[in-house]
Amino acid sequence: MPGLLSPLTLFKDASVRPLFVSRVISSTSVGMGHLALAWGVMNMGYGARELSLVLACNAFPALLILCGGIIGDRFRRHHVLIGAELTACLAWLAVGASFTLDQAPLPLLCSLAGLGGVATAIFLPTIRGVIADLLSGDKRAAGNALINQTESIGHLIGFVSSGATVTLVGPAWAAGTRGTLCGISAVLLTRLATHHPSRTTSTLLHDLRQGWREFTVRPWVWIMTLHYTAITTALVCYMKIAGPLYTQNGHGGAWAWGLISAAQPLGALAGALIGARWCPSHHLLITATLPTSVSLPMLLMGGGASWHLIALAAVIPGALQAVYYVFWTTALQNRIPHDVLVRVNSWNIITSYMIMPLIVLLSGPLVATFGPQPIVLTAAAAAITATAATLIALRLTSTARPPLKLPLPPSTTTASASRSNKAPTG
Repeated sequence: MPGLLSPLTLFKDASVRPLFVSRVISSTSVGMGHLALAWGVMNMGYGARELSLVLACNAFPALLILCGGIIGDRFRRHHVLIGAELTACLAWLAVGASFTLDQAPLPLLCSLAGLGGVATAIFLPTIRGVIADLLSGDKRAAGNALINQTESIGHLIGFVSSGATVTLVGPAWAAGTRGTLCGISAVLLTRLATHHPSRTTSTLLHDLRQGWREFTVRPWVWIMTLHYTAITTALVCYMKIAGPLYTQNGHGGAWAWGLISAAQPLGALAGALIGARWCPSHHLLITATLPTSVSLPMLLMGGGASWHLIALAAVIPGALQAVYYVFWTTALQNRIPHDVLVRVNSWNIITSYMIMPLIVLLSGPLVATFGPQPIVLTAAAAAITATAATLIALRLTSTARPPLKLPLPPSTTTASASRSNKAPTG
């Protein structure tokens, strides 16, 4: 697929176009919900500890990601995505309604945030596998790049507009908008045509063990998984608790945090194009280095920089994170057997999300005690240290460096191509 804008040519393919349009709309809703939940809770008079509890309840259902992986391999993948979007629709419409109260009970907010987290747990591993259903060969890298670009466009729209929405009309409208957009996304996904998985009589426990076995026999997968778990820990401290509180305390408020959050998807628009075309010789080592860029805006925030400077700096990790997504997702799709792909993806992301509720719960009291700046400095140091350790581990583990182009087994490739050819065009 020659040409710098080659991923965009996939919009001509009617069999995959609804997926990309859906990602723009659904990702816009994520930006809306990100600010709506934080400012809705704070506007009711709750502090850092209560905010961390609500956000932890939103993150806790991520423990179900492994179940989401099994579901994504057992059922048609676009059906799984539709179910997740409809669940998110109901959850966020209810959150918006609760924000219209003078002070919604904390257990109610925690329950609704938890329901939204269930939708995320189902959605995340499956979205990484659906491209393998719809595209094959060299088109997968372009497809992953376009997924990242459309999500980035949505996040950009969502974060920028949510800051204005929360400021002008309140978080209830922002939360309600997220629910509505998730519903629209679900309708669009009905136009996809993913393959019917082969019928299986195996138990859920057997499926779980099979996914774990495929995950553990590849050292390069679990080393990178541990690395990104550390990166996610740092990001959670920064994005969920410290960042919003930093901007609320005299550094621009909700509008500023919306623009800072929007800077990362802005950078990702260019980063995804680079990821679709760049093929470095030390592919895995380069991939492992990219996520450490998240420490740049954290270091600036820790030093008390203005929100304008932090927003500019956030463009850089946005671009490099997009390159990372394309490199890593394409590697998994090309090197993991199709029938266990979503389960391996679920093991790949479960560790990050398993510790997220704990990190959110700890971050609130820590930020309340020490302030946001010392916490983000510590998070930045942790991200840098984890990257250095990962590079050393990959160097020492020779089996962790797979060939740059490792073909699928012939039987898997043939079956995947056959399914792709039979898929109707929406």
